[in-house]
Amino acid sequence: MPIPKISLGVPPGPLALESIDLAEKLNYHRVWLYDSAAIWEDVWITMGLAAQRTNHIGLGTAVLIPNLRHVMTTASAIATIDRIAPGRLACGFGTGFTGRRVLGQKPLSWSYTKRYIRQLKALLIGEVVEIDGEECQMIHHPAMAAPRPIEVEIILSAFGPKGQEVARELAEGVMTFGKNDGSWDQFLRMVHGTVLRDGESQYSERAIDAAGPWWVVQAHSQWESGGDEALLQWPGGDEYLKQVSVDRPENQRHLAIHEGHCTHLTDRDRILVNGVDGQPSWNGWVGDREDIMQRVEAEAAAGVTELIFNTGGSNPLREIRAFAEAAIG
Repeated sequence: MPIPKISLGVPPGPLALESIDLAEKLNYHRVWLYDSAAIWEDVWITMGLAAQRTNHIGLGTAVLIPNLRHVMTTASAIATIDRIAPGRLACGFGTGFTGRRVLGQKPLSWSYTKRYIRQLKALLIGEVVEIDGEECQMIHHPAMAAPRPIEVEIILSAFGPKGQEVARELAEGVMTFGKNDGSWDQFLRMVHGTVLRDGESQYSERAIDAAGPWWVVQAHSQWESGGDEALLQWPGGDEYLKQVSVDRPENQRHLAIHEGHCTHLTDRDRILVNGVDGQPSWNGWVGDREDIMQRVEAEAAAGVTELIFNTGGSNPLREIRAFAEAAIG
């Protein structure tokens, strides 16, 4: 049974381009760049630089949040990358569960997201589209952009039935942390964790540094959905919330929660890790090379067509190399 395509999730930032260069050398299928302006650098600037310096690796957004950019701005950005790196771009979109929460806002509705995706697809094929009550169209002179239609793969990050219904209607696949129900031809699953060295404990300081940032995200997400009561169910949750209140006023607590999101453990996050005696029950892939390969094979059997490994911690380049050795060979 063929293994899924192995791709990489990368936050736009100081190490992004070096990470993308390394991923291409190690034969990752694609690099997916995150999009959350409050915590990472700009996705499209990083994408453009990556497109210019790489040769064949696929490039993707994971994921764009519709209301952060006018749909024409997104269409023009797609046209730019498609000119620089023809056929290499895929665009993931979502409702902004994190990218809007960090702004103190709720995720977008699927009806809003659906309208945006429809407008974008129509613009890219050259149609006139009504946007904000006015007729709009990509009218770039032939010397100023690739001619329409511009073909780009659309992937939706969708966890529930409503979002997955929209994905079936408008996208070429779905991106999620969950399991394939067997009905998707293109099913992208995001995973995280760390590949342990020979004989290394899964609770070594290095492993906690690498896998911890994504582990505490589940606590942050539960707070976003259920408030303080949800986080109080976590070991150390009460002490964590007390520290949040010390560090930020009430109307800025969401800013504290999202500091270091997915990339670094803050001192506050360490409270949650230490709350379980430094031995969190990992929800990610924390194991040796053999264990990681077995997990990859199991994902293939479950119908996953592309795995996206999301790095964390202070040494992402090490994580990129180690996962490639385990999952790609």
